[in-house]
Amino acid sequence: MAQDAGWGGGAHGGAPYGGFPYGGPPGAPGWGGWVPPSKPGVIPLAPLRLGDVLNGAFSTMGKYWKQLFGLGAALYGGAALLMAAAVAIAYSAVADPLERVVSLDYEEEAASSDVVSLVTAVGVLAVLGIITMMIVSGLMYAAVPTVLQEAVLGRPIEFSTVWRRAWSHLAPVIGTLFLTALIVAVPVTLIMVAFVGVIIAAVTLESGSGAATAMTVGILGALATGPLAAWLWVKFCLAPAIVVFEGQRPVAALRRSAQLVRGDWWRIFGITLLVYMMAATAGYCIQMPFSVLGMFPGIISTSSLDDDPSPAAIVVAMSGYFVATMLGQMVSQIISTTFPQLVTGLLYVDRRIRTEDLGPVLAEAAGVPQQGGVPYGAQPGQAPYGGQQGEAPYGPPQ
Repeated sequence: MAQDAGWGGGAHGGAPYGGFPYGGPPGAPGWGGWVPPSKPGVIPLAPLRLGDVLNGAFSTMGKYWKQLFGLGAALYGGAALLMAAAVAIAYSAVADPLERVVSLDYEEEAASSDVVSLVTAVGVLAVLGIITMMIVSGLMYAAVPTVLQEAVLGRPIEFSTVWRRAWSHLAPVIGTLFLTALIVAVPVTLIMVAFVGVIIAAVTLESGSGAATAMTVGILGALATGPLAAWLWVKFCLAPAIVVFEGQRPVAALRRSAQLVRGDWWRIFGITLLVYMMAATAGYCIQMPFSVLGMFPGIISTSSLDDDPSPAAIVVAMSGYFVATMLGQMVSQIISTTFPQLVTGLLYVDRRIRTEDLGPVLAEAAGVPQQGGVPYGAQPGQAPYGGQQGEAPYGPPQ
């Protein structure tokens, strides 16, 4: 029997660790024959560290900037143009009532017909704005994971493909975002209702102790519901990515997100908090130069106004500032939406690699050679997890 290799030497000329330095044969990569994880795309197909997640997000933005930022510019730019056109149409419809209301003295009251016209116009614009932002946000939340699916595998993707897949997932993504916001907002809403009720009771009773009680309820309610809302938000933060990666419906995506987040809540919370702070800082730094540049034409234009300018004259004079501010806001919004969603998608992939051994499946789908045949019992020529050949291998394990 050959002598066991050890710290003091052994077989193969006294080389330690099994006959070769650090246990590996000549030419083996790494120490002890350790092979680094496959990296066909923007991340290694292994459990991700914080640096891997951030590098993967930045690499995706660098390699797929046309798809990500191009779609974001088209969506947010189109939404801005749509709202600008809607405001122009609404102004033309209520120009006379607006002029009469603005020209009223302090003691005069506006006619009810003028107030109804202005409130109706503002209401229509608000509803249109909400619907537009829901569609734009839903498309962005669907497009970013769509690009990330291919970025992880190192495959190209066309702009038209991103657009088509994003539209196909629009309804469930909006439903998931709405349910998540509703679930997170419920405890906060309940405590706000209780807070308002206590204030009303305190005002009705006209007692100093009632006001103190209202303040106490508000503080305790904020302390109680803040952590609860944060816990729920992190618990369901992977749901929009799951809708795109796995094709789940909203309720199933929320359940799946809670399952994947379980046992790693604090890590996901810390990374997402860091990423949103980074995105907010970057957005502020981007938006500030646009606002400063827009102030100069606004100052020059407003200096030429007369003593009693009309609303239209004020809007025209401030148009340069409005345009610059909107451009800065649009660029900031694209960054603050894209980067956090890329990180969230990578956290989803990381959790599946850690808990479901998704790495070999992704490596096979990316065409990286693997030892041991086809993983998870799939037949040759089939996509992993029972999907169709050519589909992204992110479906839930069956």
